[in-house]
Amino acid sequence: MKLDPKTDLTFTRTINAPRALLWECWTTPKHIKNFFVPKPHGIDACEIDLRVGGKFNTTMNVEGNKMENEGVYLEVVEGERLVFTDTYSEGWKPAADPFMTAIIEFADDGNGGTTYTATARHRSPEARQSHEDMGFYDGWGTVADQLEEYAGTLK
Repeated sequence: MKLDPKTDLTFTRTINAPRALLWECWTTPKHIKNFFVPKPHGIDACEIDLRVGGKFNTTMNVEGNKMENEGVYLEVVEGERLVFTDTYSEGWKPAADPFMTAIIEFADDGNGGTTYTATARHRSPEARQSHEDMGFYDGWGTVADQLEEYAGTLK
């Protein structure tokens, strides 16, 4: 996949946990709740139908404000790649104000850990910049740290 620096944000990190465990964390609602948003914020609810067109819905709790996020999976490659978007909700219903498409990739690092890449693709340079200004790198970096910490409790 060729990234477009005008509309895409991405980072890669090595996480000290096996790829299969990180996959399980990303694809199981009870696990998502433990890492998906930077603390002290949280996930109150998560629904996953892990298939192309299946729902990926979360309810975030940010300082007492509930934020409903509905989306669908565009690609599911077992243990390797998840692609989801808020451009559509379940049943391919178009969203009123889509924000991004996320690509989460997992690869063995050769040392028992995982090379973890998170990419956010946006419809315009302005949407990309808005996401970066909101704290993409710090926020998604914190999520990766929390994922590693949480996965460590499951080993």
